[in-house]
Amino acid sequence: MITWIMGILLIASFACFVIYAMRGGNLTIGFFILTIVWTLVYFLGIPFGVGEPFDVIKETFAEPALTYGPTIVQIVCGAWFGRVLVDTGIAASISYRTAKVGEKNPVLATICVAFVTCLIFTSAYGVGSAIAIGVILFPIMGRLGVPKRVAVPVFTLSIGAAMWINSVMFVQFAAFYQGYESPDGQNIEWGTHYLSFGIPAMLVQMAAVVIFILINAKAIENGTPYEVGDPNERPASVPEVPIWTYVLPVVPVALSIVFQWDSVPALFLAVIIAFFGTGYMKTYKGFVSILNSTAKTAIGDIGSLIIMLLVLRFFQHAAVTVMADFGPALTAVVPNNEFILALAVCILAPLALFRGPLELYGAGSAVISILMGMGVFNSWFLFAMLVVPSMTCISSCVTQSWNMWAVEYNELEPKTFLKNGVPVYWLCTFPIMGLASLLLF
Repeated sequence: MITWIMGILLIASFACFVIYAMRGGNLTIGFFILTIVWTLVYFLGIPFGVGEPFDVIKETFAEPALTYGPTIVQIVCGAWFGRVLVDTGIAASISYRTAKVGEKNPVLATICVAFVTCLIFTSAYGVGSAIAIGVILFPIMGRLGVPKRVAVPVFTLSIGAAMWINSVMFVQFAAFYQGYESPDGQNIEWGTHYLSFGIPAMLVQMAAVVIFILINAKAIENGTPYEVGDPNERPASVPEVPIWTYVLPVVPVALSIVFQWDSVPALFLAVIIAFFGTGYMKTYKGFVSILNSTAKTAIGDIGSLIIMLLVLRFFQHAAVTVMADFGPALTAVVPNNEFILALAVCILAPLALFRGPLELYGAGSAVISILMGMGVFNSWFLFAMLVVPSMTCISSCVTQSWNMWAVEYNELEPKTFLKNGVPVYWLCTFPIMGLASLLLF
């Protein structure tokens, strides 16, 4: 009887969290409240022989946060490198020069803009970086006459494609699986195994972006030039940086693949090369100034994200602890056929929108905690089940910060953005999940 009561309370609280997340509620607050509720539900069963008492302060709130340090370091370094690319002028220079190459052909120029955006965000991360690049690229597309309904999805889908090999995004998703004891003994970690899937996934999504542009080629060619944004927000001139620095966005990934480097030393080396190549190391004072300003801005960009991830770790411990007592019941209900589950996730991929049950940075965090609590699925399979819809959804959901900024900056109706972007990301889900089955799990 007590198990039924506990189950009802867990389902009710989970449903409330789903509704809260989908309505745009603050996830840090939501995770913290859900952690407390699920912990209380767990202790409700102890007097009746369900579960065993444990040190909540130590095991739920202390240890998960203290063991999360390495992930935070990787997130900070990735965000810092992204800010360095922006503040040294490398990102802006790449954007301007590439657009100039294709300015006589609007369709070709739009494709170039897409690939430049993807290139920059293979290492850059955060809404600050997206804004810094967007205020350059959107006016360029506006002058070319690219309709806003095309320009905005091209920008956001290209950022989303880059996220497949962005180490900052990877470690955030990997955090959801930290500590999971996979039946096959494998751990979710950055390296060649993941990148052997991540790179093809990025290429698939970029191919979809190109197809989207070509489908709208007539509208682009016949488009009327327009102004977008405040001219005062744009750089007054094209930053002068050496051409060879244009390869720096992919240097961290290349070092990980070729030399098996971890992301932190790879990012640090790329930062040093960026400062050196753009002349910011010519004087000690100038070097210290750019060093401090980029680090300060980068950490400010991700401060709230780090707090949310720490609270998420609290919830994960609570969820796995509680679900251990419900694992056998769930195993009898949830299908264990990987093909059926993968196909179902692809078909239902739009449920990731608005922080729904297939979005890890939403209600999906509770879903994955429940699945991990069952202890029957391998880690990379579970990674694909929620990361594929979450990652593709990043490209077209208005709850994603840089997407919302792009929509508002271009004064585009959110429903128009969704109408054009969602079909592209939804269709991408199927081949990318297929790649995951071949290369990841």
